[in-house]
Amino acid sequence: MEEKELILLAQNGDDMAFGILMERYQNAVFNLCYRMLNNAQDAEDAAQEIFIKAYRAIRSFDIERKFSTWILSISSNYCIDQYRKRKLQTLSLEDSPYEDIRDENQKNMENLLTDKEKEKEIQLLLDHLQPKDRAAIVMFYWEDYSYDEIAKALDLSLGAVKSRLFRARKTLAEIWLEKKDAQNHTILAERTHNETILV
Repeated sequence: MEEKELILLAQNGDDMAFGILMERYQNAVFNLCYRMLNNAQDAEDAAQEIFIKAYRAIRSFDIERKFSTWILSISSNYCIDQYRKRKLQTLSLEDSPYEDIRDENQKNMENLLTDKEKEKEIQLLLDHLQPKDRAAIVMFYWEDYSYDEIAKALDLSLGAVKSRLFRARKTLAEIWLEKKDAQNHTILAERTHNETILV
């Protein structure tokens, strides 16, 4: 069935049609929620809430819009709200002390973002981003959204999306460098300690 046909049926109260739409987008919604909330159970709960919101709002959906943009817009806004509620309970992170970052490090960051084997490391890095920056990164790297689609989903200008993505990559690169420096320092200290014991 064509997507527009399913939407029209759902708008006229056909629950089965809405169920099919839900099945088509459940993975995309769950993945975005998981990246935003960093917890599978929270992501499942969020996905359920998001589809309830979508079900209630389906009659007002503009058939000329892309359904994927609409559902991920609901998803990102819901997750941003949840993320902010969580952050109110913890101290906000300090800004990185670095003022500048080399292009090479941003390229390394992009490689890391697309490396599926570095799942845990990526998730820890994403925790350092502001909610909308995080949503933009997730949509761009995991959902392959264009700048224009991200702008529509997050209700931002095209320039703001590019700026947020640049800033987010820069922040991630800086934190990643700090972690790598700390790891290298620890390895060097252990080697020195072991060599001292052998002597």
